[in-house]
Amino acid sequence: MKITIPAVRLKTAEFTDWEQLNWQHELKNNITSLEQLKQFIDLTPDEEVDLESVINVHPMNIPRYYLSLVNADDPNDPIRKLCIPSKGELTVVGAMGDTTKDPYGDDKHDKGNGILHKYSYTALVVGTEYCAMYCRHCFRKRMVGLPNEQTVRNIKQAAKYFASHEEITNVLISGGDPFLLPTATIKSILDALKDIPHLNYVRIGTRAPVVYPMRFFDDGLIEVLRQFNRVKALYIPTHFNHPNEITPIAEKAILRLREAGITVNNQAVLLRGVNDNVETLVSLMNELLRIGVNPYYLYQCMPVARVRHHFQVPLKAGVDMVDEARKQLDGYGKRFKFIIGHDIGKIEVCGRIGDKLILKQLHARPEYPEESSRMFVRHLTDNGGWLDDLPEIEL
Repeated sequence: MKITIPAVRLKTAEFTDWEQLNWQHELKNNITSLEQLKQFIDLTPDEEVDLESVINVHPMNIPRYYLSLVNADDPNDPIRKLCIPSKGELTVVGAMGDTTKDPYGDDKHDKGNGILHKYSYTALVVGTEYCAMYCRHCFRKRMVGLPNEQTVRNIKQAAKYFASHEEITNVLISGGDPFLLPTATIKSILDALKDIPHLNYVRIGTRAPVVYPMRFFDDGLIEVLRQFNRVKALYIPTHFNHPNEITPIAEKAILRLREAGITVNNQAVLLRGVNDNVETLVSLMNELLRIGVNPYYLYQCMPVARVRHHFQVPLKAGVDMVDEARKQLDGYGKRFKFIIGHDIGKIEVCGRIGDKLILKQLHARPEYPEESSRMFVRHLTDNGGWLDDLPEIEL
């Protein structure tokens, strides 16, 4: 049974009609404290102590909409695990191996003013450090919702950087979640990019269609996106992790983006206790296709501090799970790539032959161009969850 939130606790009478809420005002009703959470979820005294300890390190921020998807009677509910802090976040060392605050190597490629330039052809600009929800598995956990120096301060200066590097074919606007910015700010960012001739397309990375779909019922926003997409191709990578997140309102939000001519791709993460079984993966990919979203990536959970030890699935189990799921999916359903987003570049997990994990590096850093498109092999272990855990071997 899903949570029923008593109307007396809400500041709007029509609280189930999420489409009609003012998206900016509704953010003020997000659950950010333990006392607020206790109004909707039963917690034991021990859980209260643990959660308070976690929130002091990594803030909690849950929209009422997303909280309404949680099954309050099930402590192992996958949606609950994605949004509500848990004791597992207090674990920083354990059997899964070492952790890091920066698994993707962002700091090495920081050009200042919110620009990250890891691959020659792709540049990323961090539009904001804020999200509609602070996901408990976030790989940028060290910065989301916290003061930092990696967000853009001058978009015109950022655009000058992109314009001066003709090798850049695309820009990813990331965060945080860029759709938490005011529509006028999003327009100013897009306007700064639209006339750069060597940019073939722009992406806006977001989880808002999943956790805060009401943002996309802003007609002004949709028109800004539509107008930009007429000039330069606009893609939106989003982040559905479980079929329970694909609700009628999320489906409508996606439809509004598609009606503006925008291609929406999905980048899920394989997460223990959330989607680490064949049935859930098959259902997720099929549901994505049903609503017009392309299954694009399934990421291996990164070895992030306070994330890895309770969310990461061993690669040996993961690759078998993915292979079994693909057997049940049609051609479009099985197009997604199982990816390790490593410091050295994106690596596709192609499969395994016995205890040999077959890998292909899709992208490489500019200083190591010879690594791009290479095939290589690592020895699979029972618990290894990251490339660095697996010994190098020959095929």
